[in-house]
Amino acid sequence: VNGRGNFVQATVFADVEPSMTIAREEIFGPVASVIRFDTVEDAIAKANDTIYGLAAGVWTRDIGKAHHVAREIRAGTVWINTYNQYGSGSPFGGFKQSGFGRDLGFQSAMEKYTELKSVWVAVGG
Repeated sequence: VNGRGNFVQATVFADVEPSMTIAREEIFGPVASVIRFDTVEDAIAKANDTIYGLAAGVWTRDIGKAHHVAREIRAGTVWINTYNQYGSGSPFGGFKQSGFGRDLGFQSAMEKYTELKSVWVAVGG
């Protein structure tokens, strides 16, 4: 890839084992590491066996299974049948050592620049 910096072309690493460096460290770039799994629970265990938890993507035709996996994976963002989609009002930030950066999200900004107030009103009699 032309230009300055450490860039790589889109790359897929196949047959990655969970103990490999490319499976254990964050790679920011167009890179996918493919790790085989036997069951959904095995996939969840492998996904959670890391010190990071910024984001995850789940692809399946079974929406119930997708929601089960999304609930169990320890990541700040989980995409189902899509990837890298954000909304400005959505919570942002990772889990574990990827938790840094929550201060860049909408909720944190709202807390810094607004004050929360509750108003209770008795209606009728």
